[in-house]
Amino acid sequence: MKVADAMTPRSAVVTVELPGTRDDVLEYLQERAFSSVPVIKEGEDGEEFRGLVSRDALIERPDEDQLALLVEEVPTTTQDADLTEVAELMVTEGARRVPVVDGQLEGIVTITDVIHAIAEGEVDGDTEVGDLATREINCVYVETPLPVAERELSHAGVPYAVVLDSDGDMDGIITEVDILEVARVVEGEADTGESIADDDDDWKWESVKAVGNSYMPTRNVEIPAKPVREFMSDGVVTVSKRRTAQDAAQLMIDNDIEQIPLVSGDTLAGVVQDVDLLRALYR
Repeated sequence: MKVADAMTPRSAVVTVELPGTRDDVLEYLQERAFSSVPVIKEGEDGEEFRGLVSRDALIERPDEDQLALLVEEVPTTTQDADLTEVAELMVTEGARRVPVVDGQLEGIVTITDVIHAIAEGEVDGDTEVGDLATREINCVYVETPLPVAERELSHAGVPYAVVLDSDGDMDGIITEVDILEVARVVEGEADTGESIADDDDDWKWESVKAVGNSYMPTRNVEIPAKPVREFMSDGVVTVSKRRTAQDAAQLMIDNDIEQIPLVSGDTLAGVVQDVDLLRALYR
């Protein structure tokens, strides 16, 4: 299967244009739950692809307004590339969306596009998920404040955490998307402290003088300081190790999720992320 058969064509791709601001991107990441948005610029020869702005960049760099400084260079592919090659590229580069570029942006292929191909049997989906699941499970306690959970996800380098109750049983899942939906950027001021000039300072005037407290504008991402249980998804969809990658892919599509806990009886045995299913295509 070729990239051209799976990708979203340029006419249907949501983009933002330079020059622009973070607000141009934020609405798409929050309202449509995109992980990133392509950035373009109109040049003398037409539209130029400049890179992607990700939801991680907006959360990690709240003081940056300019879209041009939030853009990240990313790997690209072409329409005639094999979908299995792009799957390997996504896994090795950690890229959830790969722009399809041939001079100009022609479309975009996402992990979800590959998951659809697996679910529909257009590429190999016979591998059992027990052979694909990640055994290291990222977890948080159900009463953990959401800002603490967000930092935990960031340090763990994964987009989810399984939420455990006081007995250590699975109670739900919290994801980056859940957090981004309720995050907002707030304005404030930071106290720079009192500045004192002495006789050797070029900027000294009227002898030694305290010029008083100064303030500078700041911006922060504000995340509600309420427990994870108020924002997590409960009624968690699970999968057993004997189910196939195709089965798991269909569950992800039907439930609009990116990861599924792997269970063995009543025991949490791992997590199957959408990216794990991609590894079955090039093993």
